[in-house]
Amino acid sequence: MTNQDIRSEVRDRYAAAADAASCCEPGNAEAFDTSSPQDFGTWLYEAGELAEIPDGAALAALGCGNPTAVTALEPGDVVLDLGSGAGIDVLLSARRVGPTGFVYGLDMTEEMLVLARRHRDQAGATNVEFLKGEIEDIPLDDASIDVIISNCVINLSVDKPAVLAEMFRVLRPGGRIGIADVVADDELSATQRLERGSWVGCIAGALNFTEYRSGLEAVGFADITIDSTHAVADGMHSAIVAAIKPAG
Repeated sequence: MTNQDIRSEVRDRYAAAADAASCCEPGNAEAFDTSSPQDFGTWLYEAGELAEIPDGAALAALGCGNPTAVTALEPGDVVLDLGSGAGIDVLLSARRVGPTGFVYGLDMTEEMLVLARRHRDQAGATNVEFLKGEIEDIPLDDASIDVIISNCVINLSVDKPAVLAEMFRVLRPGGRIGIADVVADDELSATQRLERGSWVGCIAGALNFTEYRSGLEAVGFADITIDSTHAVADGMHSAIVAAIKPAG
C-alpha cells in the first residue's frame, strides 16, 4: 500500500466509526460495535470521568489508553489533542483546565468533527474548539500550546517524523506531551508488526521503543519516558509517552 492508500483507509475507517456512533441513541451501547481493534483502552477511564461527558463521546472512543489520567493539566493551560475523534479526551481536559484554559481537538475526518462538535455542545463546553487538519501539519501557531495529548493516533501516521516535529513546533518552551500510543518491542521487525495486525488496526504502523525515543530526541524533546501499560498483541504494548520541550 502507498502512503496515500494508508491515509485513505484510516480516514474511511474513522468516518465509518463516526457514522455508526451517530446512529446510536444516547446510552444505547448495543447499537455501536465496540469490538474494533482500535478500542484498546476505554476501560482505563474511571466511571466518574465518563459520567462527566456525553454518552456518545465515550461510546465512540477508539483509543489505547487514558492520556488525561497521567498528564498534569492545570487551570489556564492551553491543550491540543491530536486525532481527537469523538472528543472524549478534549472534554475531559476542558474540565481540568477550567474557564481560563482552552482545549483544541484536531482531526482529519469530517464525520468525527461533526460528532465531536455535537458532543461539545451537549456538554456545554465553551473552552473547546475542534479543528480540521492533519497531525503532520498542525494548523496552529508556533509556541502556542502548553500540553499535547493524543490517544492511539500517532501510530496511524505515515510520516511520524513530521508529527513529532510539529508537536515540538507548536509547544511553548517548557511545554509537555502526554500521549497514549501503541509501541512495539525493539526486536520486532516491520514485517512482524504487520503479521500482528493492520495499519488501520493501530499495529503495523507502530514504532518500537527505540524508534520512538530516537524520534523525540531528534526534534529536541527531553526528559522522555515511554512506559508500557498493557499488552495489545504479542510484543505490542499500549504505552504512555511523555516528554518536555526544554525551556531554554
